[in-house]
Parts: sequence; C-alpha cells; structure tokens
Amino acid sequence: MVTLTGPDETEALGRRLAGMLRPGDVVALYGDLGVGKTTLARGVLRGLGFEGDVASPTFPIVQPYDELAPPLWHVDLYRIEDAAEIDELALDEALDGGALIVEWPERLGGALWPEALRLTLARDGDGARALTAIVPAAWEGRWPPR
Repeated sequence: MVTLTGPDETEALGRRLAGMLRPGDVVALYGDLGVGKTTLARGVLRGLGFEGDVASPTFPIVQPYDELAPPLWHVDLYRIEDAAEIDELALDEALDGGALIVEWPERLGGALWPEALRLTLARDGDGARALTAIVPAAWEGRWPPR
C-alpha cells in the first residue's frame, strides 16, 4: 500500500507512472466517486506531455489523446449500464500502438484485460488516499514507479 497525502502526490504518482507506459498497457483505476481516479489519470497525461485541461470523460466515455507517445485513451465507464455496450467503444483498437487508462473498470465485468495494472484508491484520513495495486506479470519490474 502507498499513502498519498493529497491531490499533488496523486498527480505526481501518475506522472511517474506515465514513464512506464508501453503500447498495449492497460491501467485500471478503482475507487469511489471523488477518490482521485481522474487526478491520477491527469498525472499520467501530464507525464506524457499533455498540457490542456483534463476532465473525467464521463459523458463522452472515451477521450483519446492520440498525439501522445504512447497514444493514450482515457476511458470512464461510470455511465455504462450493460457490459455489452463496451464492444461499441472499440477499446482494443487503442491497444494497437497505444495504452488505456480506465476509470470504473468493474463495468467491464469479466472482460478486463488480464495483464491490466489494477490500482485501487480509497480514502485514508483527512484528504489522504491509500493506493493498493494488483500487479500482473507484464508490469513486474515496472511497478512501483520510482
């Protein structure tokens, strides 16, 4: 477990995580509303060089950042009610040369990629967050970020 004392540390972790991303990677972000999933995703995007506004793609569901290296799709599945809707998003296309960061991956049901890095954020005191990770073989030697 890693303790993040606030949004700045959460975003900084995301920036470090960005340096580890490879084409084909999936980062799955679990946690309640307002726990910092989008802040972590913002850090990843900043670490890849994106300088614009970063909001949770709740309404568009998928926000592609194809200009980054590697290209990254930021996905928010909060509004997905039926796992069958996921097929229409063509998320596998992003993994051909790019990466995915997915908020609310539990909406995928059993379709989450087995080599996804699974990160869970939970409230841990006044403004702090506890981050736990399930690290698949594809991420061994890359996690935790330095």
